[in-house]
Amino acid sequence: MYDNREQIRFIDLFCGIGGFRIAFEESCQEVNIKAECVFSSDIDKFAQDSYEANFGERPYGDITQIDEKDIPDHDILFAGFPCQPFSIIGQMKGLNDTRGTLFFDIARIIKEKKPKAFVLENVKQLVGHDQGNTLKVIMKSLKELGYHVQYSVLNALDYGLPQKRERIVIVGHKEPIMFTFPEPIRPYKPLTEILEQSVDEKHYASEYIRSKREGSHKSSFYPSIWHENKSGNICSYPFSCALRAGASYNYLLVNGERRLTPREMFRLQGFPDSYKIVVSDGQAKKQAGNAVPVNMIKAVVQKLLPYVANSLDQATVLREYDLKYNPS
Repeated sequence: MYDNREQIRFIDLFCGIGGFRIAFEESCQEVNIKAECVFSSDIDKFAQDSYEANFGERPYGDITQIDEKDIPDHDILFAGFPCQPFSIIGQMKGLNDTRGTLFFDIARIIKEKKPKAFVLENVKQLVGHDQGNTLKVIMKSLKELGYHVQYSVLNALDYGLPQKRERIVIVGHKEPIMFTFPEPIRPYKPLTEILEQSVDEKHYASEYIRSKREGSHKSSFYPSIWHENKSGNICSYPFSCALRAGASYNYLLVNGERRLTPREMFRLQGFPDSYKIVVSDGQAKKQAGNAVPVNMIKAVVQKLLPYVANSLDQATVLREYDLKYNPS
């Protein structure tokens, strides 16, 4: 059957387990546009396993070894690039300052393929790294490539997910459009819609850990997720603090008793229950901790999509977006 819908081609760099892809494909589906991923890449074997199990294609490996000329043409580029040290950056030499970092691989692909737009994501700390010089060089480099670029620090908690997770999102577009970042969308989903009812005993903390937690903290919320910081202080909220790939298994405990299950962690990141978890619990924790919050990225994409798609009336789509998410 012939599909006459408009098609938007995209690439998914440092794709992890596909959070960007889910956000974009869902956004396109809602406005009857076909999204086609023409290239994906991630160096992590287990992330490749998860991506392949859910999308039917295995991402390419090390992006530093892939010639930008070999990447297919595309309309939009997505990249949650790793928070690699940016020690080489600082002299404000623009694109030349980024050589040696993984950001350079994004920049060389953008320079060669000239997509209509891109969306990049990184940790909040990038904003203040090296007194702000790192971000200045990144922004300068992207503008030198001929793009209008802006950034904002967004929190997943403001876009329907019960997880306090702040990330910098950088958006660039070739045309001088009036793009603005989405306003907060509230309320966030309650933990009762995240937490599983039947949980294997293996997820429960030891009696020692549980009694220690209960002896030092009383929560005002139920259900709640208890968070222990590096100083050993305990706090709890009706949402989760940010999932972290390399953190202790006990730094987040549901009601001070048990660890989050893989499915709960994926739900906290906005992944649908249809997403297949095909790796070990340890790898699932790492993957969830490294993923982008789907709902947050989707809110950004929905504001950008009218400028990327030829078939969408920009004013109508943006007005419908505001009526749906910001009715007041």
